[in-house]
Amino acid sequence: MPASLAGSFLLPSADRSCSSICPARREGGVERGRDANRKPHCQLRAGHQLRQPPVTGAAAAKPTNILKLAAGSILVSLVVLGLKYLAYALTGSVALYSDAIESIINVVTAVAAFFAIRISLRPADADHPYGHSKAEYFSAVLEGVLILVASLAILREAYGAFRDPHPLQAPALGLAVSAGASALNGLWSWLLIRTGRQRRSPALVADGKHLLIDVYTSGGVIVGVLLVAVTGWEILDPILAALVALNILWAGWHLITESVGGLMDTALPPEDLAAVEATINAHMAGALEAHDLRSRHAGRMTFIDFHLIVPGSMTVAASHAICDRIEAALKVEHPDSIISIHVEPEAKRKHGAMTIGSTA
Repeated sequence: MPASLAGSFLLPSADRSCSSICPARREGGVERGRDANRKPHCQLRAGHQLRQPPVTGAAAAKPTNILKLAAGSILVSLVVLGLKYLAYALTGSVALYSDAIESIINVVTAVAAFFAIRISLRPADADHPYGHSKAEYFSAVLEGVLILVASLAILREAYGAFRDPHPLQAPALGLAVSAGASALNGLWSWLLIRTGRQRRSPALVADGKHLLIDVYTSGGVIVGVLLVAVTGWEILDPILAALVALNILWAGWHLITESVGGLMDTALPPEDLAAVEATINAHMAGALEAHDLRSRHAGRMTFIDFHLIVPGSMTVAASHAICDRIEAALKVEHPDSIISIHVEPEAKRKHGAMTIGSTA
């Protein structure tokens, strides 16, 4: 590609003159209201998006698998809750009680995550043209809030036990039951986090991280209760429960702040954005420049939009072909994405832009 056609990028600008916008529309594969070979004299409105073929095979099964995992979380959480309450009933340990309280939160958040994921998987409609992906973030925020509530309830119980400590009963059996519940939680949390990251599901990742925190705290509780049983220092039990509460208090706050970031349309990480720029530059042969690149995440979906400058002599059909080529390349790296390209005439070129991949 000649140096004069090298791709370039600018940060989003406040100057977005779109007074002369006239979108190109297709009907039956032909430009409606204009000759397909007519030279573009105005911008093409955002919304030039690559039409996707029907999804089949393994890709079509992804939403179903995510929903099945969310439903499985409810069942696993109920089983773990039952086991942890049994461990508390066998020992009378307030630390094990705090562990059981957190499992109640696990059940509630698993139910919330299931419905949030179910909503997020709905296709785009007239009222929600960009889909429902953000619903998962509400579930994650709710989970964080409930974790905070659970930590306060545990602190209350720990304070009462600290003022009036009592000996443990049947600690060996109770600890064995608690260890079994923690092992189940550990396996399930690993599965949720791995799948959630692969499928870009904030609700699954949040649920998995919550369970993983539960595993860590349960491990600490088991060690602490074992020390109480061996040493007879009953005061360790409420102290341990308080430490568990403070730990999940921090985890809940971290989860809330992370999820709010998703609701605030956080951009792609710098390394991912650089990869997007490189992909655009590698497939924009024939265009003059790309600028005003923007991106954001919404659950599993990635939104990418930018302006593409083409020569004034280029036909609508030719500029359309460049857009299709760029979009197809971006879809390889970001399959769950919505890509919008503003095609603009040469007069809209922004001189002095940072050059990407120039041969000049």
